Amino acid sequence: MGRSQESFHKKDVRNKKEKKRKEKEKKKLARKENEKKSSLEDMMAYVDENGMLVSEPPDPTKKKKINAEDVQLGVPNRNNETEGNTLRKGIVTFFNESKGYGFIEDMETKESVFVHVNNILEEIKENNLVNFEIEKGPKGLTAVKVVKVAG
Repeated sequence: MGRSQESFHKKDVRNKKEKKRKEKEKKKLARKENEKKSSLEDMMAYVDENGMLVSEPPDPTKKKKINAEDVQLGVPNRNNETEGNTLRKGIVTFFNESKGYGFIEDMETKESVFVHVNNILEEIKENNLVNFEIEKGPKGLTAVKVVKVAG
């Protein structure tokens, strides 16, 4: 009679695959049994009066009434503070004569303000103390009427 075509190695591989398949099926069944039913309430998150995420709904007694007109969105306008003090002092931090522009650091706000050679009344260099006025330019604040301070 003929011998079986299955060798020991083939039987061993087949048995390991079968064992692995059965273990996987057991794990799947165990997960299904342990899995709790998730509902919408379990997935909900609420925001309390302090802006923190919590699992329970907020207390309606702590609710505050807010007027929609009182809420400010965006950056506050700075026109009011610049109109009151038009003449400013600053130090020239950078100036390139060949390109015709530079920057002045405002001594009050410590902001860097762009200056163009067309807005300069006297010749200036880096580290000079200058007086200037601020205007709104196409790309931000621009220094105009720039005059070197003696001293």
